[in-house]
Amino acid sequence: MFAVKVFIFSPVQENTYVLYNEQHECIIIDPGTYYPEEKEELQSFIKTQGLIPKLLLNTHCHLDHVFGNKWVAESYGLILQTHEKEKSVLDYAPTAGLMWNLPFENYVGDLLYLREGDIVKLGDDTLKVLFCPGHSPGSIAFYCEKQQFVIGGDVIFKRSIGRTDLPGGDFNTLINSIRYQIFTLPDTVTIYPGHGDPTTVGFEKANNPFLQ
Repeated sequence: MFAVKVFIFSPVQENTYVLYNEQHECIIIDPGTYYPEEKEELQSFIKTQGLIPKLLLNTHCHLDHVFGNKWVAESYGLILQTHEKEKSVLDYAPTAGLMWNLPFENYVGDLLYLREGDIVKLGDDTLKVLFCPGHSPGSIAFYCEKQQFVIGGDVIFKRSIGRTDLPGGDFNTLINSIRYQIFTLPDTVTIYPGHGDPTTVGFEKANNPFLQ
């Protein structure tokens, strides 16, 4: 079974997730490590838990979710995996960083592309890729059916949704992604968002003002 650890990193307060199993293998999702002490915090957790990073995944490639890609990839010998429609977003991230006065070194290695319906495996545990564009053109979420949780990136938050005013964003597309990808999951599924506190599918159906 997966254990889920969340870190809150960077001035943007982004949620970085580490999913790990009983075999001490782990997946790092959306590493937002910006400051040296944040890299040290993540590295210390991995070392203290005796974890072996096996996969590096991005739900999408806005700058706050990719700050740590290069460092994680080089530290643990990993290849970044994301949706192919996020390639242009990833390439643009350093420019966005300069605009926000948050310069950083971008990941420039090989890319492995994930598609809707793909299964990401870590030992005996699996995550299903859900295609959820709208916040960005290739946003994806990772759904663990067995444990009833989804790592949702910036698709949906507690009582809110991802912004759609950035390049490649579209409000109607995002709403459709939530209705047909997230809200079709069981009400008890926990949503781990890219910012803020966890929520559930059922809570958002009843309380999210953007989906009423």
